[in-house]
Amino acid sequence: MIKDIKFNKDGLIPAVAQDADSGEVLMLAYMNEEALRRTLASGEAWFYSRSRQELWHKGETSGSIIKVRSIWKDCDSDTILIKGKAAGPVCHTGNKTCFFQELTEADLEG
Repeated sequence: MIKDIKFNKDGLIPAVAQDADSGEVLMLAYMNEEALRRTLASGEAWFYSRSRQELWHKGETSGSIIKVRSIWKDCDSDTILIKGKAAGPVCHTGNKTCFFQELTEADLEG
């Protein structure tokens, strides 16, 4: 139930989007209650932009919508996991996933 979700002091909750078939993590964004309600109702991912202070429908301009297959909450009810399929690259850089830059110990030295 949405009433059980623990939104932070700003009314947001982290939401991880994951490819439903491969398990690959696609992106991390934030949702407010309205974004979560729209996602549940529409079957497509909606998020809340902290920088623009507004709701955004993932893929509205790029066409890379995420069709939601299931939504999970973690054991503390303070993080959401969206399992779905993206219609194209999820990252604004054009990459399939936002997680394409590996950090290594060498990165800590520089």
